[in-house]
Amino acid sequence: MPETASTTRASDALLPSLAPLLHEWLPRQRWFAGKGRRVTGFTLEAATELLPLDGTGPGLLHLLVRVEQPGRPAGTPADCYQLLLGVRTQLPPRLAPALIGRIRQGPLAGRAVYEGLRDPRLAGLLYERLRAPGRTGPLRFHATTALPPALAPRVLDAEQSNSSLVYGDSYILKIFRRVSPGANPDLELPLALSRAGCARVPAPVAWFESGAATLGVLQPYLRDSRDGWRLALDALADGREFATEARALGRATAEVHLALADALPTRRLRRSETEHLAAAMDRRLHAAAQAVPALLPYVPGLRAVFAAAGDAPGAGALQRIHGDLHLGQTLRGSDGGWAVIDFEGEPAKPLDERRSPQPTVRDVAGMLRSFDYAARTHRPWNADWAARCRAAYCTGYAEVSGADPRTDPALLRAYETDKAVYEVVYEARHRPDWLPVPMSAIERLATSP
Repeated sequence: MPETASTTRASDALLPSLAPLLHEWLPRQRWFAGKGRRVTGFTLEAATELLPLDGTGPGLLHLLVRVEQPGRPAGTPADCYQLLLGVRTQLPPRLAPALIGRIRQGPLAGRAVYEGLRDPRLAGLLYERLRAPGRTGPLRFHATTALPPALAPRVLDAEQSNSSLVYGDSYILKIFRRVSPGANPDLELPLALSRAGCARVPAPVAWFESGAATLGVLQPYLRDSRDGWRLALDALADGREFATEARALGRATAEVHLALADALPTRRLRRSETEHLAAAMDRRLHAAAQAVPALLPYVPGLRAVFAAAGDAPGAGALQRIHGDLHLGQTLRGSDGGWAVIDFEGEPAKPLDERRSPQPTVRDVAGMLRSFDYAARTHRPWNADWAARCRAAYCTGYAEVSGADPRTDPALLRAYETDKAVYEVVYEARHRPDWLPVPMSAIERLATSP
């Protein structure tokens, strides 16, 4: 499907006419990363009509828009967002909750603009484009296998930093909202794991991109599975142990790490790099203590944790890892097997940083913190439950990898401490009632030998 004439009009007239609507709508979206900062303008990177806007039916406009906001570091580009906008003369009542607003001027004056993913017809069109690889203007669509036609779409509302659609309970399409040049790890790593024969990660079957930026990835939808976070909470509520599941999850994590090490380059961790990692953690601690005074009594002990990591010999390895591993990034199937999902890494961090090789203990530390969080949801707090899960997870990891993360504790402890410091700042700002969860870890890590 070629670009239409009104795609060119978008750069000249449509974006200015959309700007008043976007000023109001964008900051309210869960995936918008610039909350709390004023939006001062927009710059159009690309505009493509996936369904013509001049027809009598709905049109679908794909936009890549940079959002100008004050306060970003000098020399860094404004955040770029992917928007899929439906356009109709009359909006059916069923789509009223998706309304963004009516255009007051420009080539589409008087028409309703709305969140296109909420329209089954437009969401279905996106799937059909993935079924037919090729180009639509600057967009390129790819598929690794033949896909069945006409699968009914539905939006998943649980996403925060992205948007996801499920098609017929067979596939899930993750649409990246904030995009950057370069391969997104959530495509790059599952593709590499698939080629390596790792069955722990659903293999991408289709994706689309623009330039060097990954825009969306379609994978099998594991409809009979449940995420590890919910399973852990259910076990706590029922008074059940979770150590057996944690041990199996440790084994699955190690399988993924070994497959990534086989599929992608690795190298040794140099002493200078451990010093750099420790110094960065120390700087984050200093900033966090200024923001949350409750950290101040523990700063000397926490700095000692980071110093010990910086003094450790650079004997470990650097490789590609998950980058944001916790119980919510895992799925357990009806057969009891674990899968690992969502390899995007921490969305707030630059893409280059998320794609850089890192120590595997960073993933392990993230999961250890997740067990603490799960245990804290139980009243009274079941700290022993978390300790048993943490130990079982490390045991399972060692059974597959041949290396127990606990036998070389300096870097593991530093990563767990760094994660807990981040959690303290987050909870203090967003969920003060949860602040005791990371603070309990801070006390343990700052005072234990």
